[in-house]
Amino acid sequence: MADNSYKKIFADHNGILRASQAVELGVPRHVVYEMVKSGELVREGPGIYRLSDSPPLGNPDLVQISLRVPRAVICLISALYFHELTTQIPHAIYFALPRDVKAPKIHYPPIRVFHFSEAPYKAGVVEHEVDGIKVKIYDREKTVADCFKFRQKVGMDVALEALRDYIRQPKMNVSLLLKYARVNRVEKIMRPYMEALL
Repeated sequence: MADNSYKKIFADHNGILRASQAVELGVPRHVVYEMVKSGELVREGPGIYRLSDSPPLGNPDLVQISLRVPRAVICLISALYFHELTTQIPHAIYFALPRDVKAPKIHYPPIRVFHFSEAPYKAGVVEHEVDGIKVKIYDREKTVADCFKFRQKVGMDVALEALRDYIRQPKMNVSLLLKYARVNRVEKIMRPYMEALL
């Protein structure tokens, strides 16, 4: 059985930590492995451990990516799914990184990495708490604009469905949508569809 102070370090972080974070916070690496052996910790993914008596993760893939790739911002199909703007079920975690950051080598969950230039990368980022962990996800308007920017990759049908679903949701913000369309340089493409739907 591990010292209770080590369990408390995990408990103070919603029961889940990367091994490297746990070590920084004062849990010796060998204690992490002992806690796994004794069943006090469950391995959620490479280098990610959760207290076995904490509730199972509702969204383990999003949590894993934010813990393993701190600069990742959930985007496109994954963000659409989070905001309930698509009928598509993402078969990978879609996330954005700045242009100068190399895509990480992650075997599971499956990932699709998109490199954004500085202004589009920084625009519209919102931190949501998912399973007690802060996950960066683009807001609804930025996500719709991103789908038009990456329409060759996600499909024009997905971009149009996202726009239609967005317009049906309460609290629509057309000026914000157009602002992100300008940031992404897709205003000319989006405007006729928006005018047809509004």
